[in-house]
Amino acid sequence: MDYEENFSNAISRDRELEMSAAFPVLMRKVYVWMALALVITGFTAFGVASSPGVLSVIYGNQIVFWGLMIAELVLVFAISGAINRLSLTTATLLFVLYSVINGVVLSSIFLVYTATSIASVFFITAGTFAVMALIGYTTKTDLSSMGKILLMALIGMIIASLVNVFFVKSSGFDLIISYIGVLVFVGLTAYDSQKIKQMLLMAPDAGETSQKIALLGALSLYLDFINLFIYLLRIFGRRE
Repeated sequence: MDYEENFSNAISRDRELEMSAAFPVLMRKVYVWMALALVITGFTAFGVASSPGVLSVIYGNQIVFWGLMIAELVLVFAISGAINRLSLTTATLLFVLYSVINGVVLSSIFLVYTATSIASVFFITAGTFAVMALIGYTTKTDLSSMGKILLMALIGMIIASLVNVFFVKSSGFDLIISYIGVLVFVGLTAYDSQKIKQMLLMAPDAGETSQKIALLGALSLYLDFINLFIYLLRIFGRRE
């Protein structure tokens, strides 16, 4: 009996060592992929904003603009929903493509806000994101219940935004939604950080399957960062 118990403990220790070896590699990949996606989005947005011809094609034709918006949604659902059927290379390329398209869509911020305020809000976003990601990573509190509430709040916020765009058209209401958006994505950053950590801690190794989980984590944090940046820009950004 003692032999079986010792053998079981040895296997358990080996398993923990294997997990601890894979975990930092996978977490590093999450933030590397996220950072690269942000860089791609930023350079794409700036490049498109510097090209009047491209801007004219995108924002002068509603079909093109809404086509890009639909393409973004399709890519997010394709990566999230079909990740098990996709190869890691294909999933990564789709993530890169999404980052490029998102950069094209976000190019309009350079036409609306001053470059100085965009840079300032970016650093505010980066600081806020880093703090909340650290809290989510280190806290011992289970944030899953908070995550469910935040996801419901996000759905309500999207509906309210659509109602405001098409019917209410109130700048004051838009500002209220922006403040709520900041709170929602600040919370989601902590929640997603904890969720990603928990999933990767269970990864048996740093193989392709585990790396695809890390890629999904990078996509989640990328979306949190981008949305937090947009809502903070609406609040603090200075217009041209």
